Amino acid sequence: MFLRSTAARLLSNVPSCLIRSYSSAPDRIEKTVNTVTLLGRVGADPQKRGSEAHPVVTFSVATHSNYRYDSGDWMQKTDWHRVVVFKPALRDAVMNYLRKGQRTMVTGKITYGEITDQEGKQRPTTSVIADDVIFLQNQSQ
Repeated sequence: MFLRSTAARLLSNVPSCLIRSYSSAPDRIEKTVNTVTLLGRVGADPQKRGSEAHPVVTFSVATHSNYRYDSGDWMQKTDWHRVVVFKPALRDAVMNYLRKGQRTMVTGKITYGEITDQEGKQRPTTSVIADDVIFLQNQSQ
């Protein structure tokens, strides 16, 4: 009871516009986090997709996880990530400078969707929408 009355006294001097109450806030303004960071190698040269009105650049990044078995043997598992770039300046830089085999660091957010394949089947997709792409040293250098 003491804590509740102390908190009430402290908050009585704070303007109501400064008090943040997540329990009563609508879902649409609740703070959430969707952040992805990838450090890996580019799987193929970036490709332009979309339309003239809505251009997009896509490329893939491989990341690895290393596992050690009880026997002492190591295994490496590779995951492939589809990266999508919408920002105009970043799109141009990726098309001009990023190449297959190059190390890169991508930060962005993960998104899920569906596409219809050539046979008319719905397929789930997972993509990383890039906020930033850092070009690291080329593999041949």
